[in-house]
Amino acid sequence: MTDRSLRGRVAVAGVGETLYYRHGRSPDAEFKLALKAILAACEDAGILPEDIDGFASFGNERSDASRLAAALGVRHLRSATLQWGGGGGGCCAAVANGAAAIRAGLAECVVVFRSLAQGEYGRFGQSADLATVSGERAYLMPYGVLAPPQRFAMRARRFMHEYGIAREALRAVALASYHHAQSNPRAVMHGKPLDAGRYDASRWIVEPFRLYDCCMENDGAAAIVLVDAARAKDLPHPPVYVLGAAAGSGYRAGADPHNAPDYAGANFAALVPDLYGMAGVTPADIGVVQSYENFTVGVVMALMEHGFFAPDEANAFLTLENLSAPSGRLPLNTSGGNLAECYMQGFELVVEAVRQVRGTAALQADRHDVALVTGGPMVTPTSSLLLGSEAAR
Repeated sequence: MTDRSLRGRVAVAGVGETLYYRHGRSPDAEFKLALKAILAACEDAGILPEDIDGFASFGNERSDASRLAAALGVRHLRSATLQWGGGGGGCCAAVANGAAAIRAGLAECVVVFRSLAQGEYGRFGQSADLATVSGERAYLMPYGVLAPPQRFAMRARRFMHEYGIAREALRAVALASYHHAQSNPRAVMHGKPLDAGRYDASRWIVEPFRLYDCCMENDGAAAIVLVDAARAKDLPHPPVYVLGAAAGSGYRAGADPHNAPDYAGANFAALVPDLYGMAGVTPADIGVVQSYENFTVGVVMALMEHGFFAPDEANAFLTLENLSAPSGRLPLNTSGGNLAECYMQGFELVVEAVRQVRGTAALQADRHDVALVTGGPMVTPTSSLLLGSEAAR
């Protein structure tokens, strides 16, 4: 471990969430949702809200740090970071930015969070009225490519064609998420199981995505509290250490229009060596994965690029049995993920990874000393995060 590494230097001391709602159903405004999740995380960590001195978020978070600090009675705001671009690709990078602030001495106690009220501000899954379009949208919208499923379907089709990915692999990802949600009373889809027949009969959204290949749209908020590793040992819960983090993308990943050299990919390949190098682990050391599902194909891409299987092994590896907790080969999205727990632009995945490492998840994986979280696939920049227990530190 070099002196510049995050490995084992910063720990998650607390986690908090609001209730999760279908889009437009929250009785609270987005800012109030953020405050509720942060207060819950502080209570879980055993710290006072006024002791927070930093905030980190991503995805164009609207609840800004100064306003949060005023509402929470923060005595001294020292750090405020927002991961630039990539939408849900930044959910792990936000944790890394908060940890880096602590490691650099710029803050002592950083809250990382995401809040969403799609009823208040509009839905991600629908195109918005825009007076001007620029960047990628300028190449897509004139041709009727308006919504995220349309944008990502083209890359997904290319990926499935190049690597021979079967629909059954996508179905296994969806079934695993819904299977795990049935053990999680917080999940929006708790009590609403999914089986193979229902998946296969669901309507097309845009090929190759059926209804259950697509993430939900939700209202709510989630937060974690980061502190220095030494301080974490004096707080109520066993520390969950940041082992490694990486963010960014490869060569010309943001080339327009849909002209990236590695078009049939999720943009993790360039990050993985940095992630594993910092953490000092390999895929074989990872017991449980929380992988961002904007669409099921993106999970297949992410797992492949993180080294869990070779392309020609994907269809055999991706089965409900292999992806199910507690004893599957690689338990995946054990709280239900974006598909079946909620869509907090992936930040609920970080919260679940913390619970898995602590050993307090609703459905616990047998191997949980090291947990991987992957941010949104097929966007740039994206990010990944490895969390671990004292035994893995």
